[in-house]
Amino acid sequence: MTVTRIAIVTDIHHGKTSHSKKGHAALPLLEQFARFAAAQGADLVLELGDRISDEDPETDRRLQAEVKSALGAVAAPIFHINGNHDRDFLTVAENAAILGQSLGLETVDIGGWRLVLWRADSLIRRPGGFFLDDADVAWLAAVVAASDRPLLIASHVPVSGHSQVGNYYFENNAGHSTYPGADRVRAVLRSATVPVAWIAGHVHWNTVTVVDGIPHFTLQSLTEGFTTAGEPSGTFGLLELAADRVGFRAHGDDAFACTLPLAQTTRRWYPPMAPFDQIPGQVERRARIARYQAEQRTDAGRAAE
Repeated sequence: MTVTRIAIVTDIHHGKTSHSKKGHAALPLLEQFARFAAAQGADLVLELGDRISDEDPETDRRLQAEVKSALGAVAAPIFHINGNHDRDFLTVAENAAILGQSLGLETVDIGGWRLVLWRADSLIRRPGGFFLDDADVAWLAAVVAASDRPLLIASHVPVSGHSQVGNYYFENNAGHSTYPGADRVRAVLRSATVPVAWIAGHVHWNTVTVVDGIPHFTLQSLTEGFTTAGEPSGTFGLLELAADRVGFRAHGDDAFACTLPLAQTTRRWYPPMAPFDQIPGQVERRARIARYQAEQRTDAGRAAE
């Protein structure tokens, strides 16, 4: 059975150490990642954004160039996606010039799969947050509608809408963990007739969230320390894409692994039911139960007298 192997690194955050991000460790850890990709026989490499911890335009250009140089040790083809920190002081065009590749919306066929590089707008507006462009959603909808093979969709920002409880950055800032209106993207995915899996970064932890049968994976940051007692996690990932399954494994000090049957990703769930008080007959039923429970409490009170 042919298996496509994709090595993944995200949220490198090369630069000054800040919060729990250990930016000083980024370049040595990228050397480890290059060796990991070679040892795993990766067919391609995905870098999912936030290559740096931004400071100012001049510093950011230098930091980006240093990451580009470190990733030069990777032998497999590498595809980049911009994260929000890559965009605070640099444009998409400036990032593309440093990395030597286009950073627009793109699809790439590999093995029996189609890689969808959904490089949607990753700039966090201050004030305002993320902005979900209609054109980015429409492009993805067209790709999904036309697909004749399984899709692996890659982005910086996840769209599953999964809980951020326990997340150092986003438990109290959940609005910055995904796009406003991400439900529009999930609605596009619901229409897919081929297997679909999604991989993203941004939230700095390893997760799998299944929505409508579709697995949404997120990978821990290379240099994050909030789940690893303050030490850089040294996390990089491997996706294995086969004709009958998709496997996700995070290597490093925050290890994680799961495998899902591919057929399961085409099995759509029932749409969520309406609020209970909007379902015909439910108001009357709940009132009847409430009356009965009140009667039971009254009877119990009389018995206790």
